[in-house]
Amino acid sequence: MKAARWFGNKDVRVVDMETPEIKNDEVLIDVQGCGICGSDLHGFQTGALMSVDEEHPVSHRKAPLTMGHEYSGIINSVGKDVTNVKPGDRVVVEPLLYCGTCNPCKEGYYNTCDSVGFQGLNGDGAFADQTKFKANMIHKIPSTMSFEDGALVEPITVAYHSLRKGKFEKGMSAIVSGAGTIGLSTIKCLKAMGAGEIYVIQRKSVRQEYAKAEGATVIDPNECDAVAEISKLTGGKMADVAFETTGSQQCYDLLVRSIKNQGTVVITSIWEHNIEVNLNDLVVTEKNVVGTICYNGNDFEEVIKLIGDGVLDTTGLITKKIALEDIVEQGFGTLTGPDKKKHVKVLVIPETSSIKDEIGK
Repeated sequence: MKAARWFGNKDVRVVDMETPEIKNDEVLIDVQGCGICGSDLHGFQTGALMSVDEEHPVSHRKAPLTMGHEYSGIINSVGKDVTNVKPGDRVVVEPLLYCGTCNPCKEGYYNTCDSVGFQGLNGDGAFADQTKFKANMIHKIPSTMSFEDGALVEPITVAYHSLRKGKFEKGMSAIVSGAGTIGLSTIKCLKAMGAGEIYVIQRKSVRQEYAKAEGATVIDPNECDAVAEISKLTGGKMADVAFETTGSQQCYDLLVRSIKNQGTVVITSIWEHNIEVNLNDLVVTEKNVVGTICYNGNDFEEVIKLIGDGVLDTTGLITKKIALEDIVEQGFGTLTGPDKKKHVKVLVIPETSSIKDEIGK
């Protein structure tokens, strides 16, 4: 089979390799489509988050690795102990690697496992014709859901989980900083869950238009005093909750200042550098700052239902579809090049996929 393997920084090669052999508790999946994630870009460029020199404690794997974890597929075969899915089932995968024995895992928070990892970063993933994973992390999708929408379940679930962490309730006003994949997914989740006004902090680019298309009010921090503008738009009440998806000091500061006293800022972004935090901004206002990572529990099933029932509209998230063999130039090259902000999600489609005729559309 063909697979896109990471050998080192900026060194991804599409190679031939053997079909993975499954264990008793695993399934083999024919990949239909797999999105390129921001963490894939970090891994491609710097090796960040990836198992480079040492084996990951859960997967016991290190580079070279097949990348990719945002995918949909069809079950090809199952291990002898697998009962929750069968060959032919249409599925998506919750791609977390966790130990199951540390305290967070025992308490049900496997997304914060002491040894947490990801398929495609710390073990072989789904930029390939086929991949394998543990059956207990497989979720069936309805026949009415496209494989393209299936490949979006994982990033949308990241956003959905962040609403849970922010204790979002119907009718709340919200701010989202950034209108990339996770930012737009957060906006879509807020809409699906009944948000009131949604404000988006986004500098001038086509991403402003993406956010406006979702019905959000876009505020460019380079064009105005964003905090004053939110105060004006909310009649001085400020927003109930905010979601930081950019990893920017400027956006963090704006969000803390733009929520009401006792409001909450949810940090979804992964940070490359430390930032300065004035704790008095939180102490004297009783504002909350909480982190969120991935998903757990029933998050995947709830997002599958929201998309399957048409409550959450995925329109506009996939902006390019490419063949697996073109992943380096048209995938990573596009998302790290001068036109990167024109794109939200690039979907990689293997030659063996049933949707390969969608390439280029």
